[in-house]
Amino acid sequence: MEIRSITFFCNPRYPINKLVLQKAGTFIRHARSVYEQGGYRVQTVRLATPPFPHYLSPDAYIAVAQALGFEIHGEGFDYLSMGPAQTDHPESYEHIPEMLKTSSNLFLSGMMTTPDGKLSQKAVCACANVIQATSQLKKDGFANLRFAALANVAPWAPFFPAAYHQGNQPAFALALESADLAVKAFTEADSLASARQQLIQSIETHAEKLEAIAIKLVSIYQIDFKGLDFSLAPFPKPETSIGTALEKLGLPAFGLSGSLAATTFLTDSLDRAHYTRCGFNGLMLPVLEDSILAERAAQGSLSVTDLLLYSAVCGTGLDTIPLPGDTSSEQLYAVLLDLGSLSLRLDKPLTARLMPLPGKQAGEPTGFDFEYFANSRVLPLSAQPLSGLLNGDENISISPRPK
Repeated sequence: MEIRSITFFCNPRYPINKLVLQKAGTFIRHARSVYEQGGYRVQTVRLATPPFPHYLSPDAYIAVAQALGFEIHGEGFDYLSMGPAQTDHPESYEHIPEMLKTSSNLFLSGMMTTPDGKLSQKAVCACANVIQATSQLKKDGFANLRFAALANVAPWAPFFPAAYHQGNQPAFALALESADLAVKAFTEADSLASARQQLIQSIETHAEKLEAIAIKLVSIYQIDFKGLDFSLAPFPKPETSIGTALEKLGLPAFGLSGSLAATTFLTDSLDRAHYTRCGFNGLMLPVLEDSILAERAAQGSLSVTDLLLYSAVCGTGLDTIPLPGDTSSEQLYAVLLDLGSLSLRLDKPLTARLMPLPGKQAGEPTGFDFEYFANSRVLPLSAQPLSGLLNGDENISISPRPK
């Protein structure tokens, strides 16, 4: 298991308060050091701000994105998230593609749900337009790795692009790359009960060590520790693949019947572990970041519709999904509307990181040259433009299912 990110949350204010960023840099260098001394490799350190429309005017978006990226790099941070565009600032969505052009280390998102918990058709449409426009920023469509559409996502989730801060009190949280814990537990187990218990014990053992270090950092720096996100993030090798773990339970191939049961079992096991939680703490199924998921998608056993179904019982939603380059914003809107509706009905956070690949058709190989990606094939999308009331501009009230 490794730490995918130590994510620091703060309000840099505007004009940018360099002292805030210097203090953040001091903390993050110390935090990285003590976690590595504790036996955990820290892959990245990241900084997340409040939603950019909440502390910037539109004429400052691009300039501040450039300046913040420069300043945080000097303080030792690898990546920056400036949070989601907001439904109460509708103009903020259209600026995202231009902001992403300023830096390859900047992440942004767009909120599809309103502060009072409704699904905004205008915001869903705006996010679809952002995805379509962002796909054109690079010839390989890679820029959409740095944008996600969010539904029902609270602050302080440490995984990017969903991360954002709230308020002025600095905080930190850990995003964990821990799919290997499930692989090991499920390989060694002789029953489902044993598999569950071994995974829970492994998570709680690591959580105890990670939280003990966090408590020491809190006492030194007087900032908030928001918790751990054990979403079992994978790395694109079989031994660190969530697809491998799920197939160790007995699936012939992930995506075939039985996959929903396996996904439910694994997520339910996560829910039973005791530790300080933040973020998603579900099951992360990023097709291009997991070698087995990428392989199953290429073989045709795993579809976008399957992944949306599994989102009902797992974690983050639709993540790193390669789509045909000619996918229209109207088709993307239909997919995002489904995901947002599912999020509100189940009262859970979900995100969509969809990647139309310019010039690619369904079935063609992806061809990325990126350490954190496993190549797959472009997935077909069973979506057509919506019409009538579903293609309106309302805020849709969707209540959680009564218990």
